[in-house]
Amino acid sequence: MANCSIRAIWILNNQDTVVFSRRFSVVERRWRLACKRENENSNGDNNQISQLLPNDSEFTTAFIERKKREGSSRGFGFRVVQSSKGSDSWVDDPITRHIISLHINKEEEEGEKYFIWPLVLHIRNPYCILILPLVEPRHLKSYERMCNRSDCGSCIGEEKSLPSLLLDLPCITGSFMVAHTIGDVITGDSVEPEVLASVAPSVGGLLDSLTGSIGIPSMTARAKPVAAPVAVPNSSGGISGGATSDTSKISSRLADRDALCTFISSAMPFGLYFLLWYSSSQNILTCILNSRDFLTDRSLNVGTPLDLNYSNISAVKVNGFSSTDTPPVDMKQPAWKPYLYRGKQRILFTIHETVYASMYDRDDIPDSISVSGQVNCRAELEGLPDVSLPLNGLSTSHLEVLSFHPCAQISEHGVDKQAMMFSPPVGNFILIRYQGFCGLGPPVKGFYQLSMVSEDEGAFLFKLRLMEGYKSPITMEYCTLTMPFPRRKIISFDGNPSIGTISTTEHSVEWKIVTIGRGISGKSIEATFPGTIKFAPKTIQKLSALSRPAHGLITEDDSDEESENINNIANIEDFLLEKMNKDLPPVDLEEPFCWQSYNFARVSFKISGATMSGMSIDPKSVTVYPTVKAPVEFTTQVSSGDYILWNTLGKCPFVATAPREQLQQQQK
Repeated sequence: MANCSIRAIWILNNQDTVVFSRRFSVVERRWRLACKRENENSNGDNNQISQLLPNDSEFTTAFIERKKREGSSRGFGFRVVQSSKGSDSWVDDPITRHIISLHINKEEEEGEKYFIWPLVLHIRNPYCILILPLVEPRHLKSYERMCNRSDCGSCIGEEKSLPSLLLDLPCITGSFMVAHTIGDVITGDSVEPEVLASVAPSVGGLLDSLTGSIGIPSMTARAKPVAAPVAVPNSSGGISGGATSDTSKISSRLADRDALCTFISSAMPFGLYFLLWYSSSQNILTCILNSRDFLTDRSLNVGTPLDLNYSNISAVKVNGFSSTDTPPVDMKQPAWKPYLYRGKQRILFTIHETVYASMYDRDDIPDSISVSGQVNCRAELEGLPDVSLPLNGLSTSHLEVLSFHPCAQISEHGVDKQAMMFSPPVGNFILIRYQGFCGLGPPVKGFYQLSMVSEDEGAFLFKLRLMEGYKSPITMEYCTLTMPFPRRKIISFDGNPSIGTISTTEHSVEWKIVTIGRGISGKSIEATFPGTIKFAPKTIQKLSALSRPAHGLITEDDSDEESENINNIANIEDFLLEKMNKDLPPVDLEEPFCWQSYNFARVSFKISGATMSGMSIDPKSVTVYPTVKAPVEFTTQVSSGDYILWNTLGKCPFVATAPREQLQQQQK
């Protein structure tokens, strides 16, 4: 993320109040110099770029005004009747729901306005996190022209389109990473990437004490993650392992402002402020100064995200450093490796893949299936070694997108081969992220039909085939299918599946096709499930839902306000939620696609033994320099994401794609 510098960060609560903000003065100095040069070269252009940043009060006012103008915090995302020139929705691009602009009214000088963009918006309830990266003034002018042009939308391949502009701004990707990490920190959802190995005694060492031991792998044991032990300082100043933690989540709340400030100051250091923060311990400060470019040469780019690993930053704050953590004099210690590992050496790779699918079983709508994956790594290596490995079979792995950890360098490119080298961080980390297609075909395919024979009674049929074309050692460990009916209460159910067991609740039917401990491998199975279902009458449901005391429900006393909300487009999302809450308690809003005739079934499964994309790592091809004896272990794990079977007999949402010939003509 060397090309990403952050100008400012704001965090707002659900009352649209700024609860935290941070401005990077060094980055602002660079922005002011760039604006000065741009304004001097504008040749009398009246459209001067403002060098200012809003204070918290001005920012809040502008954010509330945009929320009213655009209908919600995110906005419409496309041009509607209510859109006005200069607004984000006027650009007519859905990305404006995530990358927004604000029109700032200067409080000190009445009538003076200026424009800030691009603000990356990440909503992590109940907070809105906004990141303003540093861009060139010409980029700001380009977007401002888009907000005022008369035509609507962007054509594919158009040079002056918003997608083309964003492709020229790598800081947008970095800002999204910063926003998501801050969201994890303030909500306590920061979790280390999972690396799998078999359960065995700990190998010890400082790294185990900080991030937890996974254990020595064995040939017979099944791969399992092991909880991380809590790091406890010992009397000698080192770190030793203590009791195991009940959860891998790192607890943090926005109320702990010092913790958030510490994270931001460490991940995007302020230069001298960063050193002074550590000066509370003379030993720590000495260690940093002696480690020779502890944060690498990029520390000169104040406000540049260096290390977004909250585990590393927390460990540094709690445990500090010792003299044994100082690297050799002729080597630089990168930001992502604040500690040096000592102990038995090994390297663990785990590929996690998530399969997403929309199965329609229709001639007019093609099925859609995709894979999102990541290569997690844990390199327990002494010193600061380099690890290299080839990524073979990329053309046959059906990969579309590849991104790498900042520690990685891609040295060799080819049609079917990429060689990469990396200096591994401390603990578990994500080495590669990718997206692609399922090269082996869908692990679960078939159809779902639900026909309502009356308003309250329906007949359904499932016909599925599992693991067709999959060979051993690929194993489906479990498979479960769920039919959710959040808007209807089930009062009776009758059905007999050909395999598995059935359980029901008031609002769902669950079919356990393959249970844990009885996985299938080396064969495919066919499963059918016919049945009938009966729901409570809608009128009774509505009365019972209104009678339940649930937060957000609207009663008859609120009916006078409903017509007012309809006419107030600024409350469009709040109004929709209110309309939904008339019949549903808030917990049922987790299934938004079950409105009207949008019926579906969700499949959940877990597969081990291989990846769906074909991505793989050969442990024998992994090399370490300087050469050490370090065994390499490779494991895989595949799970389902939103794997949906849409009702063949009902309505269903889908994305219409233009023919390939039409796309090629537009690109020309």
